[in-house]
Amino acid sequence: MQFRVLGPMEVVDNGRTVGLGGTKQRATLGFLLLNANKAVATSQLLNALWGVDEAPMTARKILQNAVYGLRGALSAARGTAGAGAATLLTQPPGYMMRVDPEKVDLHLFHAWVGQGREMLSKGTPEAAAPLLRDALALWRGPALADLVENGVQWPELIALQNTRLNVMEDYFEAQLACGRHHEILAELETMVRAEPLRERSCGQLMLALYRCGRQADALAEYSRVRAVLVENLGLEPGRGLQRLQQSILAQDASLALERVPERMPARETSAGDAPAVARMVLGAPAGATGSSAEYQPAGWPSGTGGDSGSAGAAAVAAEPAGAAGAAETAAAENGSVAAGRRASTDRRQVSVVSLRTRLAPSLGSGAEQELDDLLDGAALLVREQVERFGGTVTASIGSVSLALFGLDDPNEDDATRAVLAALAVRDVLDVSTGSGGDTAQSTVQAAITQGEVLLRRRGREEGPTVVGAVLDDSQALLGAVPEGEVRVSDAVRRASEQAIVYRRCDSAAAAWQALGARSAGSSGTEQAVELDVLRGLSQRTRHRGVPHLVTILGETGTGKSRLLGEFARWATEKPDGPLVLTARASEGRDASPLAMAGRLLSAYCGVLPDDEEDTVHAALEREVRALYPSDGAAELPLHRLRPLVASAGVDVHFGELCPGEVLGAWREFLQEAAQRRPITLCVDDLHRAPDMALDAVEELAESAGVGPLFVVVCAGPELLARRPSWAGGKSHTTTVTLDPPQRITNEQLVEFLLSASRNEALQSIGEPRDPAAA
Repeated sequence: MQFRVLGPMEVVDNGRTVGLGGTKQRATLGFLLLNANKAVATSQLLNALWGVDEAPMTARKILQNAVYGLRGALSAARGTAGAGAATLLTQPPGYMMRVDPEKVDLHLFHAWVGQGREMLSKGTPEAAAPLLRDALALWRGPALADLVENGVQWPELIALQNTRLNVMEDYFEAQLACGRHHEILAELETMVRAEPLRERSCGQLMLALYRCGRQADALAEYSRVRAVLVENLGLEPGRGLQRLQQSILAQDASLALERVPERMPARETSAGDAPAVARMVLGAPAGATGSSAEYQPAGWPSGTGGDSGSAGAAAVAAEPAGAAGAAETAAAENGSVAAGRRASTDRRQVSVVSLRTRLAPSLGSGAEQELDDLLDGAALLVREQVERFGGTVTASIGSVSLALFGLDDPNEDDATRAVLAALAVRDVLDVSTGSGGDTAQSTVQAAITQGEVLLRRRGREEGPTVVGAVLDDSQALLGAVPEGEVRVSDAVRRASEQAIVYRRCDSAAAAWQALGARSAGSSGTEQAVELDVLRGLSQRTRHRGVPHLVTILGETGTGKSRLLGEFARWATEKPDGPLVLTARASEGRDASPLAMAGRLLSAYCGVLPDDEEDTVHAALEREVRALYPSDGAAELPLHRLRPLVASAGVDVHFGELCPGEVLGAWREFLQEAAQRRPITLCVDDLHRAPDMALDAVEELAESAGVGPLFVVVCAGPELLARRPSWAGGKSHTTTVTLDPPQRITNEQLVEFLLSASRNEALQSIGEPRDPAAA
């Protein structure tokens, strides 16, 4: 059985490809093969499959199922093979893939590379070249290309790709030493175009061009790589590349081969190997800057290195070696220009806030000048809040402001301060104004991303020009943010989750909604009493073994979602806590009576949105049969629950089923599951759910029977408008009402914004500010 990871992952048994199942099974096997014959901890596997701290509650169960499926696939493939066959073992602290190293292409690659480099270090490039060539021929594309296409980004794959590029440079080194510059010229040109920052391969191309009689092209290649390094990194080429340029200018005799070795012997390769190095170069990702300086290019002047090092290395001045005086002068001038650029260029890790304010149309008198003053006052308020949290507003265009945190003094809490600033602006400007039929809404939308930007300072008195893809990411994220919300990228969420409460959003473009600052404890939050009530009811439900339904009622801005998030976090972090399942009732295409129930059931089964249909159905069947050991008893609930996790969506054709039967089976399933393990359901925005879904939730507390099933739902006043008797007079139900936020009038908001604008204008002409507006 052959295992191939240098390209799309394949397991081949007697010429037949072995089926490996869904994405999670393939990723599990891929990670174990990267660490073949080594025990891999379960925690390490979970981080590889889901990311650090991203694994769902049922992650370990999903991993166990993946291992079980892989064992079945490998066992079926190897049939009656002997004891040396590949085996997936349970090896504390996790699992180990025991396999003959000679059957894994990654092992062969490292073995042949080691032999080739040894030959190269001994001064026998004729023996090194075929070994390195055959090692590269094992690659069929990027390592584990099928998993990479599905979003896998493991550091091991990046390191492996850099190793591949280093080996290609070793191969070119051996070929140059053998005098085969004509044969590798096209491959070298392709390599350099794909990896323009790797100085070693650029020097090899220069040498090959020079030996092919193309001196002008060799010097042009130096000018190209120098321009790329200065423009992108603010660095001069390394000392070795500079000396090579000077030697080419002087036509140094040391660049010529002292001898031309005999042609390397042909080496047989397996039928599955890809023979052309050029195709492997085209498959390499652009932009990698890592390189190897282990070997000095054949024919380079003595004392030079093949690479100047990483992007963070300091640049060195050119040292002409026998070149004409004009060349020395040009090099010195170019070096001084590059030094000036380095002084004015800087890269920073920043948090970017894009914020849009929309004022209610009814504000003010409607005069154009007053409207401009109101917008100016809103922009000044945004700047004030941003600067209060240590940020810098870099641009304000109409209703949109752009702010950066970490621009002047980078700090690890930049992301937290950026989110707090956006929340502060929202709390001030995102209000309902007026009363009665005159009510209007002024809204705020904010998006926060994190990444690296390039700062260019053209003069001491001028502000920096900020360039970076993260700015575009922030603007794109802002377009997906609903009114009144602050949403952040996953990087920002990870950097600030210790201080901010977040909720995962339905939209993939804006994954996390910031709900508010995380309280240090019960005594530090305005909702301490309500949070303690939820905790107490949860514990009572568990101790008594009876169901309970809690409804948190409140208008927009009362913090009900934040309270629900705090409670869910508390319940999840308890050492012996319940299984916490969360969902959000939403409108639009998901407004199906089964949508919310489907999300909760999928979370229970560990089903992910991108899982294949066979994986989904297998997970559901596994959980149902675990609750109903009898095959006869399991068939009916399994049949009725399948529409809830159907890959085609919950609005599939039910055949003879009706939604009521599906929801009835869902309630019975939760009743049975709660008797095995305490379950807590957290549902937000319940007032948006269809009537049939409301009935199902309300009946959970009444029909669940005996079992610690705790249900907490958040809803706006619309729920009572639709259901005046919601949970009223029923046992095992509680309603927690949050006080509405204090509203301000149109006149108060207008005066506030206009006074801010007037005070800024007075300050600009040197008059004192109005202390009443401070």
